Amino acid sequence: MNRKNLINGIFAAVLVAAFVGAYMHFASRSISPVHAAMVARPAPERSAASAPVAYSVVDFAEIVERDGPAVVNISVSSRLRDEDLADAMPQLNPDDPLFEFFHRFGPKSPHNPHKGQIVRGQGSGFILSDDGVILTNAHVVDGAQEVTVKLTDRREFRAKVIGKDMPSDIAVLRIAATNLPTVRIGDPGVARVGEPVLAIGAPFGFENSASSGIISAKSRTLPEDNYVPFIQTDVAVNPGNSGGPLFNARGEVIGVNSQIYSETGGYEGLSFAIPIDVAIKVKDQLLRHGKVTRGRLGVMIQEVNQALAESFGLKHPRGALVSGVEKSSPAERAGIRIGDIIVRVGDKDIGDSSELPVLVAELKPGSPVSLGIIRKAEPVTLTITVGEMKPERVAGVQEDGAQKGRMGLAVRPLERGEQRQIGVSGGLLVEEVSGPAARAGIQVGDVVLSINGVPVSNAEQLRSVAEKSGRHVALLVLRDSSQLFIPLTLG
Repeated sequence: MNRKNLINGIFAAVLVAAFVGAYMHFASRSISPVHAAMVARPAPERSAASAPVAYSVVDFAEIVERDGPAVVNISVSSRLRDEDLADAMPQLNPDDPLFEFFHRFGPKSPHNPHKGQIVRGQGSGFILSDDGVILTNAHVVDGAQEVTVKLTDRREFRAKVIGKDMPSDIAVLRIAATNLPTVRIGDPGVARVGEPVLAIGAPFGFENSASSGIISAKSRTLPEDNYVPFIQTDVAVNPGNSGGPLFNARGEVIGVNSQIYSETGGYEGLSFAIPIDVAIKVKDQLLRHGKVTRGRLGVMIQEVNQALAESFGLKHPRGALVSGVEKSSPAERAGIRIGDIIVRVGDKDIGDSSELPVLVAELKPGSPVSLGIIRKAEPVTLTITVGEMKPERVAGVQEDGAQKGRMGLAVRPLERGEQRQIGVSGGLLVEEVSGPAARAGIQVGDVVLSINGVPVSNAEQLRSVAEKSGRHVALLVLRDSSQLFIPLTLG
């Protein structure tokens, strides 16, 4: 290469380098704010306590793929009760022309033909341990005669209700399976308002549906739910989502979806989840003792607003104002008076009256605890022995006569007058159905005439033939003046 070409080459290289440098300089200054926001920056360092979840993009798809198999669909069946029918009775004015009609012919009649009818419901749940322990809402399985759990791989299991706790709306189920997928448990205490969250459940029966949103508020107390500091979200939760998990951005369960606030029955932007730590405490007690014990003081309380705070000598509203003290209660024995303001339980301050029932419920009955009180504008410390709240009835699936049999039938012999009226001899009137009989379509009010061709006139005959049969029997049933055979798979 001659000297002239070498100089020209060097000159060209310098020009290119200068051009590229200038372009990069001016281009970097012209990045739009949107583009600039996409440039990766190292996050400022925070302690683990102040930054429980560090993320730039939440991968909900990864959470659904990894943890979705641990979310289950729950189907329940139960019999319609008199009180259910009474609830359906229109509340009419006695002067209304329809009042007499519903009073005489409405669902309050003890012989209403719909009594005992099988009703079905559904909800969601999630697997806590690989040996089949499942968490869901108590209202999902309340009153259920049969509970079925369906996994994402389409396997179905008959579930046993280990226990349920209505005040917290938590129930524990168990299925006979092993090596099941499970969820990971997070800490709702470090969750922050504004964090993204994900719900998986079966809204309106659409299994394993995912919906997302943010935490809208924490420690919400709802009417008639004094023992749960709910997590409020704007996640789309609908009927069927009840009992399903609420995940944080790490894919950890921080809540159990429980309620919606709605005037239409559907999602309106407000949904509430039970914090998972509350649910786990209830689960542990149900598994260990079969019931849940809660502490009790025996006081009626109300919120302290600004006007009351000034009246009682507080600088700002706080605590729970005692408006009543039950006789012979722990509170009365400890010397708590009407007008006292409880501002501390143990070492925990009471900022709002709604916090007191939650804290007291977690106390162990029989244990002493100090209470910080403002009385006549002066601080007072009392020691109280915690009482025990009257426990709720906790039960699994009711094991009545209809459930114990392989058929799921409760029957009685027809009286002679009934036999003459419908023109048969013998026969058994079906009074209750569940399990196999309900699935087969047998209804309350049917008359069983025979089983596998053998006429029956008492329950022992029916049971005897069923025990000698294989897995399947055929019942000849009289229904509305028509006879039909119904195949039934025995339980």
